[in-house]
Amino acid sequence: MKVICFDGTVKEDLTPEEELHVIRHTAAHVMAQAIQRLYPYARFAFGPATERGFFYDVDLGDTKLSDEDLKKIEDEMRKITKENLPIRPFILPRDEAVKYMEDRGENYKAEHIGEIDEAAPISFYKQGDYVDMCVGPHLTYTKALKVFKITGQSGAYWKNDKNNKMLTRINGVAFRTQEELAEFERLQAEAEARDHRRIGREMGLFMSDDLVGKGLPMFLPNGYVVWQELENYIKEKERRLGYDHVLTPCVGTVGLYQTSGHWEHYKDNMFPPMEVEGETFVLRPMNCPHHMMIYANRNHSYRDLPIRIGEIAHDFRFESSGTLKGIERGRHFCQNDAHLFVTPDQIKDEVARVVDLIFDVYKDFNITDYRCVLSLRDPADKVKYHHDDAMWDKAESALRDVLTQLKIDFTEEIGEAAFYGPKLDVNVKPAVGAEITLSTCQLDFCLPAKFDLKYTDQNDEKQTPVVLHRAILGSLDRFMAYIIEETKGKFPTWLAPLQVKVLPVSEKSMEYAKKVHNAVFDAGIRCELDDRNEKIGYKIREAQAVDRVPYMLVIGAKEMEEGTVAVRNRDTAETETMTLDAFIAKIKAEIAAKK
Repeated sequence: MKVICFDGTVKEDLTPEEELHVIRHTAAHVMAQAIQRLYPYARFAFGPATERGFFYDVDLGDTKLSDEDLKKIEDEMRKITKENLPIRPFILPRDEAVKYMEDRGENYKAEHIGEIDEAAPISFYKQGDYVDMCVGPHLTYTKALKVFKITGQSGAYWKNDKNNKMLTRINGVAFRTQEELAEFERLQAEAEARDHRRIGREMGLFMSDDLVGKGLPMFLPNGYVVWQELENYIKEKERRLGYDHVLTPCVGTVGLYQTSGHWEHYKDNMFPPMEVEGETFVLRPMNCPHHMMIYANRNHSYRDLPIRIGEIAHDFRFESSGTLKGIERGRHFCQNDAHLFVTPDQIKDEVARVVDLIFDVYKDFNITDYRCVLSLRDPADKVKYHHDDAMWDKAESALRDVLTQLKIDFTEEIGEAAFYGPKLDVNVKPAVGAEITLSTCQLDFCLPAKFDLKYTDQNDEKQTPVVLHRAILGSLDRFMAYIIEETKGKFPTWLAPLQVKVLPVSEKSMEYAKKVHNAVFDAGIRCELDDRNEKIGYKIREAQAVDRVPYMLVIGAKEMEEGTVAVRNRDTAETETMTLDAFIAKIKAEIAAKK
């Protein structure tokens, strides 16, 4: 593959990853040219290649694109590739570059030039009547772009700033071969089959409505059963490890977040302030300030530490509408949060306990594909992070040393720390899609000092504790979305909203079916009787494919006569006849094992 660089040189010795990047970058330009032909008034912002494809942010004025419009853009792209236009670079001095873009009406590009390093050349690529400001490299001719597809659209603010204009982001994918595209489409179909939003609707787990508000999902009875089971599961594990659970309010004063530093570093992600009786309140985006105040509520000795405060806490963050995704990412969610107040000497043991808890939970849920990341600050970012180089050096070194001593394999990533301290993130690779962060453990020397937290040491002197912020399930909402997609809604029996469905074959076996239902229900098992006048085949298909019930008890004349139940297994579709007592003992053991 030949590619052309901004200085006019041609390269051929690219890695497969570099080739794919060039293909996708060129596809973004070809798409922009197609848009320009169909919508001459369009103005272009950013159009990069990405890890999964490419996109272009476009100002289309008041025009709203339909699926049919996206198809027209893709068809126009194919015409451009068949024209085999040469793609050629050129360079302009900065002032000429600004004027050149302004003369073409490309004000977004002209503005962007002002943000480019003055020492950097301002390079452009031209293909036919289309010109784009770009550093390249690109394919040498449009015909070399062979395999691509437009995948959808969304909204995106200019420069990702909600105070700027909302643009239209048009997304696509591009590959080297048709086989790669076919594999992408297969994975897309698999992702659709696993999409927790679709499964959530089918199983009646949760809902949303714009009248309530975007990103504010509501859990329906079936979904709340799963939510409660997850809450009880993690709380029980935490109680065994010495955690005390608390309940704190969903709001706090602005002063609380000014003290913590969240107001300075995080307010753009918070809901707007509310004025009440001369005080200013905000919905909380996280819980650490409240837990700091709980610790400060009374005096502490070194003998009291470690103190482990846990909460399933309701939090609110104003995520942009384009990023919202069911219960995986909403504006309201519930964190499996905890804060551990420790002495410096206790850091290693407490981090080890947190890591052991994470991996214990992963074992229960059969989570095996994950990696550990030490997330560090970006020293050059003077806005995102608390200003204290000595504190950062101390915290990062301490957490790195602990992870090394615990023999945990980890990589390091710059710029991913919390604003107050470094953290261990455990990133999980789901069945489809990009990896997600489920669990985290953050080391914090910052907030305890901001809140002037103290404990009395062995010498009767006041010392400042260290705080570990940790979340094992992350948020219950996101973890539930993950489990839905991993299992396609086929929850393990202990977690299933409905564990057993009793299916009488006909009215003749209804009375015995009711007795079976009552016995199973009285044994503490979530059970439902399907007494509808429907054929047994329909009942079985609905229970297995829609409700995804682990066990169906089919009750016919034979079972009624023998006092047994025909147990149909959701996962194997096999049926086994046994006594009712034997079935109840079997399912109770399975639920207790939480497998």
